[in-house]
Amino acid sequence: MAEFKIEPAQRIKRLPPYLFGRLNALKLAKRQEGADIIDLGMGNPSDRAPQVVIDKLCEAAQDQRNHRYSASRGIMGLRKEIANKYTKLWNVQLDADTEVLACIGSKEGFSHLCLSMLGPGDTAIVPDPAFPIHNYSVALAGANVISVPLGCDRKFIDNIAMVCENLYPKPKLLILNFPHNPTAMTVDEGFFEPVVDLAKRLGIAVIHDFAYGETCFDGYKAPSFLSVKGAKDVGVEFTTMSKPYNMAGFRIGFAAGNKNMLDYLATIKGYYDYGIFQAVQIAGIIAMRQCGDDIITQNQKYQSRRDVVCDGLARIGWEVEKPRASMFVWAKVPKKHLKGKGSIEYAMDLMEHAEVAIAPGRAFGENGEDYMRIALVENEQRLRQAIRNISRFLQEKPIRKAKQANKS
Repeated sequence: MAEFKIEPAQRIKRLPPYLFGRLNALKLAKRQEGADIIDLGMGNPSDRAPQVVIDKLCEAAQDQRNHRYSASRGIMGLRKEIANKYTKLWNVQLDADTEVLACIGSKEGFSHLCLSMLGPGDTAIVPDPAFPIHNYSVALAGANVISVPLGCDRKFIDNIAMVCENLYPKPKLLILNFPHNPTAMTVDEGFFEPVVDLAKRLGIAVIHDFAYGETCFDGYKAPSFLSVKGAKDVGVEFTTMSKPYNMAGFRIGFAAGNKNMLDYLATIKGYYDYGIFQAVQIAGIIAMRQCGDDIITQNQKYQSRRDVVCDGLARIGWEVEKPRASMFVWAKVPKKHLKGKGSIEYAMDLMEHAEVAIAPGRAFGENGEDYMRIALVENEQRLRQAIRNISRFLQEKPIRKAKQANKS
């Protein structure tokens, strides 16, 4: 008798292998063995949310009125607050009723927007390398991804235009992300004007992932896609409270911009969820009203950690530029260090022998090969230790023996 096997949907089969799976399994095994893995692999903030936000969350959670289902678009007070923030920071006017929608984290909103706009036969343009969900959301919707090499100049936009003009049927969606994850690439004022022109000329919608728009250093201010005249006619922008306010676990983000696209997203969300826990939304209001200084302080922490990592990697011979934004460092590993291995195998070696977990560039696309993404989520002491561990690995000196020697 043949073995009974339950098969997943074709959309699951279309997903590429999850390249972080092997790394996560090794990390768990090493920790079970007692290894002190310095985990710089995921952009998961380790600093606490502002105390006033925590206090308001606790207070709101005590109110039984907040225990009921909430509005799937988000409560009006929260949407008004993000509209006010856009006006204050980027001089963008938004109608809180029709041009703002709260999501259960920007990742959820991004995924459901793709599901609401794409289907079999549709195509989306995604730069390579890319944050994985930018590709996977398209695949889960049953659509196809066309990759273009990532860039931050007019040549990059011209490449996108060439793809659109020579592909039939033409792509339906362009996905952008600046400041960029994983590369931390940034753009300056003026970059998005030709993007909007291109979208209008070719009839292609735009989604801009602006998750790191407030995590900036050295006086740099990341431009909002929506600040360009006509941007709301062609696309939406996603923001999040995860990074600037250290509220990653709260799961709260926003989509803003084109009314029709937000209506499509709201339709999907109306079937899938009942909105964010209302106490979290109330805490989010307080964060945006009162915690501007906390963002400045957090960015100073990330900037100091960035300097520690970049200076340390440069000393051991890795090619790295100090990023102007995001919570990542994107570094190229010299060929002599890789010794013929790909970035995934090299990341496995670093975890096995240096007890440092970092993300291999290949996990973000073909153009990420030979690179590593380092998340600035540990304190400076731990980051320095991570660099020392990697340096010892390059010198083929065992990490465990070094630790034992330091203890004795």
